[in-house]
Amino acid sequence: MAQIQVNFVSAPQPVPALRRLRSRAARGAPKWRLGPVGFGYVAALADAAAIIVAGLTTALLRVVLFGGALEGLRTGFDVGLTVAVLVVLAELHKGGYAPARYADKSGQLARAFPLWNLTALGALALGVATRAVGDYPRGGLALFYLLGLTSLLLARRAVAAGLAGLLARGLAPRRRIAMVGFEDALEELPAAVEEGGAEIVCRFALRESDSFFLEDLKLAVAAIRVHRPDDVIVALPWTRGDLVDGCLAALAKLPIAVHLGLGGPLNGLSRVEMTEVGPLRGLTVTRRPLGALQQFEKRAFDLVVAALALALLSPLLLAVAALIRLDGPGPILFRQKRYGLNQEPFRIFKFRTMRVMDDGAVVRQATRADSRVTRIGAHLRRLSIDELPQLLNVLIGDMSIVGPRPHALAHDQLYVEKLARYARRHNVRPGITGWAQVSGHRGEIANDSAMLARLEHDLYYVDNWSLWLDIKIVAMTALSRRAHSNAY
Repeated sequence: MAQIQVNFVSAPQPVPALRRLRSRAARGAPKWRLGPVGFGYVAALADAAAIIVAGLTTALLRVVLFGGALEGLRTGFDVGLTVAVLVVLAELHKGGYAPARYADKSGQLARAFPLWNLTALGALALGVATRAVGDYPRGGLALFYLLGLTSLLLARRAVAAGLAGLLARGLAPRRRIAMVGFEDALEELPAAVEEGGAEIVCRFALRESDSFFLEDLKLAVAAIRVHRPDDVIVALPWTRGDLVDGCLAALAKLPIAVHLGLGGPLNGLSRVEMTEVGPLRGLTVTRRPLGALQQFEKRAFDLVVAALALALLSPLLLAVAALIRLDGPGPILFRQKRYGLNQEPFRIFKFRTMRVMDDGAVVRQATRADSRVTRIGAHLRRLSIDELPQLLNVLIGDMSIVGPRPHALAHDQLYVEKLARYARRHNVRPGITGWAQVSGHRGEIANDSAMLARLEHDLYYVDNWSLWLDIKIVAMTALSRRAHSNAY
């Protein structure tokens, strides 16, 4: 017999009974709930209010600090209102006010930063070019940019925290999911459905036998009618096209969204999208990590940071070069072959910190209290100063300021064979610092689990790159002690 797991009923009931059951359930539910549309209004108004307040605050500070008439507040309001309208329209266009976008409070800055740059900077540049901002001071525009970004972030974090509180009290509806399919396939569906804030209200296991499948499917449809979920996930093997077609035809009679569960190895992929290549349709399981605009942004960031760092740190670099020369014989720079973007080899530059220059089929990792490390080299490695010559690799184009750290070829080839996803690290340029390093995964790789932890962080960076993430990693590299742990 088919397995049914429901909240209120275990089998289809007559219509009057179903109505009574729904009435009893409704009596136990909160009288008021914030729906998705209402939440969208609240989130949009919070964004708009935060930006307008930033515009007014900028104008008020100008009056207080430099004098002037209060009529200047009108200009501040106009600037804030214009930018607020653009921000809200941009978010509405891409569905940015859906509750799911506010599920993670800590991720709001990564969402707000690129949006603010595209809309606020574009609007301000246009205003200056057309003189629409009148005599608004340029320093005031810069202050508005900083205050607007800060207030937008605070508003979004407050909305995200408020949503979490409403969900905990049952005052905001979770997305209600029903699952239908073979029992083994249902078990393969990721538990992240509930972890992401959704609620599984019905699981219905269908028997594979043709003689029972249609009977079970009718029962499943009846159970789904009772619960009225927002979505139904069909967990059937795609190789059974006849059963999938029959299931979709039966569920199409219900006024809900129906999704084919991916199952199997596709569950482990970070993004899966439907795409059209000419007349063919297919699933996109991997994509280019960076689009054309993102590549330009990252390369411009690399060039600016590398050039400034070399200019500011040139006295330190010269002093370190002199100390290495005085410490003993050997070259100042150590060059070793590494794999870069698309697994193309390049020569990495480092200050020489060891008495050996391994660059062959066997490269021994540095260990704590390694006898091969020179006196000055120990200090350089502990402070990560030995990595600074890689700024030259960044200017050349072999490396980026931020990215997965490149390993010696011998180590790279070893882990490519052990870890199936390892080669994806080479889908972006390697970096002087990276997400794995600032998260405490640097230094000696003692076992496969340590390499796997580093790999997971590297792939997170590849799949979630943003200019803000690069800025955050650079700041953590400079300020966080964790970024320099296990440096020896």
